[in-house]
Amino acid sequence: MAKTRTSYRCSHCSHVVAKWVGRCPECETWGSMDEVTLAVPVTGRAGSSAAKVGAGSMIPTSPARRMTEISSTSSVARPTGVAELDRVLGGGIVPGSVVLLAGEPGVGKSTLLLEVVRRWAERSPEDVALYVTGEESAGQVRLRADRTGAVHERVYLAAENDLATVFGHVEQVSPTLVIVDSVQTMQASDVDGVIGGVTQVRAITSALTSLAKGHGVAVILVGHVTKDGAVAGPRSLEHLVDVVLHFEGDKHSTLRMVRGVKNRFGAADEVGCFELREGGIEGIGDPSGLFLHHRSDSVPGTAVTVTMDGKRALLAEVQALVAPTQMPTPRRAVSGLDAARVAMNLAVLERRCGIKVGSHEVYAATVGGMRTTEPVVDLAVTLAVASAVLDVALPPDTVVLGEVGLAGEVRRVAGVDRRLAEAARLGFTRAVVPRDTAGGERPTTAPRGMRLLPVGTVAEALAATVRSRRGRADPSSDARRPSDRRAETGESVAVP
Repeated sequence: MAKTRTSYRCSHCSHVVAKWVGRCPECETWGSMDEVTLAVPVTGRAGSSAAKVGAGSMIPTSPARRMTEISSTSSVARPTGVAELDRVLGGGIVPGSVVLLAGEPGVGKSTLLLEVVRRWAERSPEDVALYVTGEESAGQVRLRADRTGAVHERVYLAAENDLATVFGHVEQVSPTLVIVDSVQTMQASDVDGVIGGVTQVRAITSALTSLAKGHGVAVILVGHVTKDGAVAGPRSLEHLVDVVLHFEGDKHSTLRMVRGVKNRFGAADEVGCFELREGGIEGIGDPSGLFLHHRSDSVPGTAVTVTMDGKRALLAEVQALVAPTQMPTPRRAVSGLDAARVAMNLAVLERRCGIKVGSHEVYAATVGGMRTTEPVVDLAVTLAVASAVLDVALPPDTVVLGEVGLAGEVRRVAGVDRRLAEAARLGFTRAVVPRDTAGGERPTTAPRGMRLLPVGTVAEALAATVRSRRGRADPSSDARRPSDRRAETGESVAVP
């Protein structure tokens, strides 16, 4: 026998307390305590329940089997037909898995999923896709499908927000792929709470997960995000599903990225690139060209580096503009970069290399709407600012890699081989790399046709790129400052 007891459970960390509190004592989250009813077993005397373990146990419907007897062929990923999405998923969707795709409103989640269901239905006559929408009518989804060319006879549409009705559609259609757009609009009639609330979202996700595991149906859930970009709803939502994907994009750019956050069947650091167009969404297999300006002309204030987004190497162009100002506090504007690291790079450039930027406005940005906070961009930002101040362009065939320290040293970065291979593939013939990368215990081998320029300090990097070209443009070396001549010899230059 058992009796019930009312307790309160945190929706974020599942911590249980006896009385309601406004703030969870475990994770310190406000307003996350929900009332729950727990069953407490009643025994005749203390310790008798432990002695009678198994006395009232139930016979399992499916007995446990040896691991060697279980086949793994049923859990092989099946490609969706969208190559960039399959890249992030680890080869495709595993039957019986649950994928959560979260993103801001209007970023293109529904457009991408319509392309997925069309490609899925085109695979074979046995593949049927069910698209359940709780935010739009079936006619509105059909209009978008007509515009993007995602109409197929084996794609079924259902405009429902009741969970029991959705289960009925699954029984009638027998799909192999189910799309629920979105989980915050679904409602379970036997569960208390408002639509989109913590209790409803948790119960609906648990029910859909049981459906996927029990019937071997792949389920993709669309989730909303909060103001800070996190997945809306309880934290346990991300623990229940198998894969969590974030769909990112700037409203002023057509570039979209699907970033893997959690993946039980593959790498969790992959990223897929898409371009949202009027006629739909298309994957970009080689996105480096979107982040590079036309490289035939050399322009002062630009430098090219290679960033790693997951396991994918992407070339990024950093641009800087330096202008004098009469304002007591010069402006510092940054777009696509870490503002704190840019400010540090400016301080190193002025203190260690003698290039005055304190009385100038500095604008630094990346091309193509790319966002990166990787430390490898430090040297590119520093050289781009120096190039803008000296009005001398860097060689157009040079790529720059390296993290800048406060002492002016250039530190090594991870994945240099993969970065240099990507740069060489796009036609770059010279690379400025940290000295310990080129001559360390495991020296980096330059790709065929590429020359490495190892540097140990920012001053050496300036002498190898910006000031070397400045010296060729101005043969009167006596007219240059002593700090310039010292930098060309590789010495560290400091402001007196």
